[in-house]
Formats: sequence, structure tokens, C-alpha cells
Amino acid sequence: MESASQDINLNSPNKGLLSGAMTDVPVDSAAAARTCAPEGLTLAEEEELRAELAKVEEEIGTLRQVLAAKERHCGELKRKLGLTPLDGLKQNLSKSWHDVQVSNAYVKTSEKLGEWNDKVTQSDFYKKTQETLSQAGQKTSAALSNVGSVISRKLGDMRNSATFKSLEDRVGTIKSRVVGSRENSIDSLHSPSGAGDKSPQDNTPF
Repeated sequence: MESASQDINLNSPNKGLLSGAMTDVPVDSAAAARTCAPEGLTLAEEEELRAELAKVEEEIGTLRQVLAAKERHCGELKRKLGLTPLDGLKQNLSKSWHDVQVSNAYVKTSEKLGEWNDKVTQSDFYKKTQETLSQAGQKTSAALSNVGSVISRKLGDMRNSATFKSLEDRVGTIKSRVVGSRENSIDSLHSPSGAGDKSPQDNTPF
């Protein structure tokens, strides 16, 4: 016990021997990892899974490199063809919309909406509402037609009334007077004046 306490004592000249001995002990990483392995796996299964995992990770890294190279090549081809990012966006949106249309969810939703539409249009409430609106439209058209007929009849009666005829006669008389005065004024402007109207016999001496 005394020797052990002397080795542990920090003031002991042998204080570095224990730490040096511990650093020289090799550490088995595989053994340390095995302690964290899930239960139910044998050592052989664990080694096989670890090898497969390393292989898959390596393949993922290779595929990422290939994908980056393909994307660079695709960008160069688009640049040479004069395609802008907006064209690519339109193409992606068009493809996405096409994918949505052919998806099961979209097809089922369209079918469901079609079924609801059929149920609504075939329901008694919809038919009664449609009939009511149709009757209201017919009544409105008939009322407008009756109003037009009444207005036309009233105008005809007004034209045949004595008051309207008297007013029409007065307007005609005023119009004829105005036209006649205009014609007389025009004739007076174009007719010869004074002596030009006298005959040659008036100028003969007695």
C-alpha cells in the first residue's frame, strides 16, 4: 500500500512512470467501436455492414463529382444555345405542372370534383333554382317587350292626335315661308337693275 501511495503522490519521483506506461498501451479502435455496436449483431455481421457502409459512402462521393461535372457541361450547352435561366424556369414549371396533372392525387381530386358537380347539378335544389331563374328571365323579357309595345303605341297615338297634327302643320308653314323668302332674296340678287329692265320702245323719241 505504501508503494502504491508513493507512485500516486505528485511529489514522488516516480510520478511520470504511470502515465508513460499508459500512453504506450495500443488502443484497438475496432474493439472500441464494437462496444458501441447494436445488440443482436455478430462480429462478422458488423464488419460486413461497416464495409458496405464505406463502399456506399465512396459511391456517393463519386456520384456527387459526376453530377457536378454534368451540371457544368449542361450549363455550357445552355450558354451556347442562348438559353437563359428564365427559359429553364419555364421548362421546370411546365414539367412540374405536367407531373402534378398525371399524379394520383390530382386525378383523384378531379374525379371527386366531377362527382360533386354531378351531384349538385342533379339535385332537386339546383333544378328548382335553375327553373326559377329561367322563369324570372322569361318574365323580365316579356315585361320589357310589353314596355316597348306600350311606348310605340303611345307614340303612334300622339302622332295621330289633333294637337300633334296642328303643331306639324305650323312647322310646315314656317318652313315654307322661310324657304320662300330665301328664294326671293336670291332672285333679287341675280336680276338686272333699273334701266336694264326697260324695253327699247320706251327710249324712242316722240
